[in-house]
Amino acid sequence: MAGPVRQPIDINSLERYIDSNVPDIKTPITLKQFGFGQSNPTYQITDAKSARYVMRKKPPGKLVSKSAHKVEREYRIINALQNTDVPVPRVYGLCEDSSVVGSPFYIMEFLDGRIITEPNFPGASPEERTEMWHDAVRTLAKLHRLNPKEIGLETYGKPTGFYNRQINTFKTLGDAQSQTKDVETGREVGKVPRMDEIVAFFQDMKSQPKDRGVPIHGDYKIDNLVYHKTEPRVIGILDWEMSTIGHPLSDLSNLIVPWTITAFSMERRNSHKAFAPNADTPGLTTREQCVTWYKEVAGWDPAPELSWSTAFAMWRDSIIFQGIASRYAVRQASSEQAKKVGEEMVPAAEICWELVQRAKSDRKVRASL
Repeated sequence: MAGPVRQPIDINSLERYIDSNVPDIKTPITLKQFGFGQSNPTYQITDAKSARYVMRKKPPGKLVSKSAHKVEREYRIINALQNTDVPVPRVYGLCEDSSVVGSPFYIMEFLDGRIITEPNFPGASPEERTEMWHDAVRTLAKLHRLNPKEIGLETYGKPTGFYNRQINTFKTLGDAQSQTKDVETGREVGKVPRMDEIVAFFQDMKSQPKDRGVPIHGDYKIDNLVYHKTEPRVIGILDWEMSTIGHPLSDLSNLIVPWTITAFSMERRNSHKAFAPNADTPGLTTREQCVTWYKEVAGWDPAPELSWSTAFAMWRDSIIFQGIASRYAVRQASSEQAKKVGEEMVPAAEICWELVQRAKSDRKVRASL
């Protein structure tokens, strides 16, 4: 997945930093850039001994959002998880000096495994497909079992008020991103549909899930996992820039999005057809089984609050897609597919609105019991 460098950096400057700070890496080095990933430019480093490493940095230039691209936070949580049962790559150091390669970056281990971009695991046997989903859920539950204080993350985020902070953060992001103008056409990206009505629903304290205060990934999904080259198990979780101390439902709802989407017969890519209610994909588990697997390892039942959190997940996705559209508008996007991905803002918002109606109905039913 690594190819030509699209956003050049000063290799000589990077080599000087490596010589002084990362003795495991032997210069001179060569660089390639990964094509996958929408936010932070990510490079493959190959050193003089042909060993491979990964460098992840903030984008160059003025950033659309000051709250995004937090590679410093990524480094901190990956470093904190080094001695836990949550699989993460080894990290070699964080550089916050922008003069080295133009923006802050960190260097980590290259995990020689499989990154699978489609959640239906094309090409896997039925048995492998089941276990790959099982281990994705099991790995997430292991993360959510951790006590932030015991791994040095007690100041990584606040233990309460997670969803209120998320609402404020994504509303602010959405408002700012909507005003971003395309550098060629001058056209604004525009607001997420039904933004005000959706925000009003989520701000209703009576409907919000109760706080739990655990480490969360923030964007937990199949294509942010690295699987073993031949075995159906996760060997690493990547892309931690949205991590914090928060509510575990946020991660679980994000993971089961393929089932959420196909419940409305709306697809973002062809692989989601496999998750449709009438699809016959041998070995592909169900949404309900994922919730059961999660409960077994995490030790609590997420089902009663899942309708609210899945609605929130789709609203958050719509803001994320809007952000990708904004970065494309100023030609700052890392991925070559950014324009197409950004166009998914409206479909995601439409699904969110339908889910909001369902969550309202579920709340009425629970209140009457």
